[in-house]
Amino acid sequence: MSARHGSTVEDVRWLDARELDAWLALAGLMTRLPALLDAQLQRDAALTFFDYMVLAALSGAPDRTMRMSELAARTSASLSRLSHAAARLEQRGHLTRSRCTGGTGRATNATLTPSGLDKITATAPGHVRAVRELIFDALSSQDVAALTRIGERVRPRLDPQGTLPHLR
Repeated sequence: MSARHGSTVEDVRWLDARELDAWLALAGLMTRLPALLDAQLQRDAALTFFDYMVLAALSGAPDRTMRMSELAARTSASLSRLSHAAARLEQRGHLTRSRCTGGTGRATNATLTPSGLDKITATAPGHVRAVRELIFDALSSQDVAALTRIGERVRPRLDPQGTLPHLR
């Protein structure tokens, strides 16, 4: 009996061989891809993958500004993790933080600065090259369509509040 879930081993719907192969392939991608992207961004732009995702999210926001809570949700991060990254990016002049006006509570906005926009603009080509080399150059157009379908089907289970950016 599992104390966590209140079910027995017999109640588990175990993965069949095909599902296990698919899961292990996906788990390998989830583990290795962020490390490779992080290494490329560190080497080429002195940014972490997370820093890049923060700057990229802000670059696409209206007025290049988002509430920190929305930005945390968009980047799948805790407010604490985002606050640490924002402090680093603010120290480098890539974003500013300010209190939200007109609201209640202690909400804070993050705004991409011109320096931050320059940084993301200069960094994006190398990042896209890495993504293309690591992922898309190995896939057929049918594979890309399948990957899109899979993402669309799984996404609501991983993001029930719909905080991640939507597909075009």
